[in-house]
Amino acid sequence: MKSSRLVQEHEEPYRARARPPEPAKCPSCRAVFNAGKWSWDPAPEDAHPHKCPACQRIHDRFPAGYVTIKGGFFEKHRDEIIALITSKEGLEKADDPLQRIIAIEEVREGLQVTTTDSYLARGIGEALHDTYQGDLKLRYSRDEYLLRATWKR
Repeated sequence: MKSSRLVQEHEEPYRARARPPEPAKCPSCRAVFNAGKWSWDPAPEDAHPHKCPACQRIHDRFPAGYVTIKGGFFEKHRDEIIALITSKEGLEKADDPLQRIIAIEEVREGLQVTTTDSYLARGIGEALHDTYQGDLKLRYSRDEYLLRATWKR
């Protein structure tokens, strides 16, 4: 596995916008913003409607992470690999509503997964590498909060 650098030096633009009034509830996914963070806690009755950053990214079609999966191994283990990807998202999303898959799409090289957060994209790439080995490359954009992960076997 090869990692180019950490993304800590860039502020995530969708989370850096003005904080919503507290408490707030996303009308799309029902995530709740309270005490400075998004969670799946029940919304208080006085919660203000406010779209969460993940739903905003999905609406804008503006991923923070791309995972491209290539190679003959993928073709032979497609269902198993997709199950691993969706399982990883489920685990991450259970703890953090902002960790979501935007889309899983067939591309010429194999499969492309887009995510609402670069950490989920990295987690999916690392889960593929940990489970099936192969070659994982992580490339962070210099000027944006964006990760491109490519896994091949």
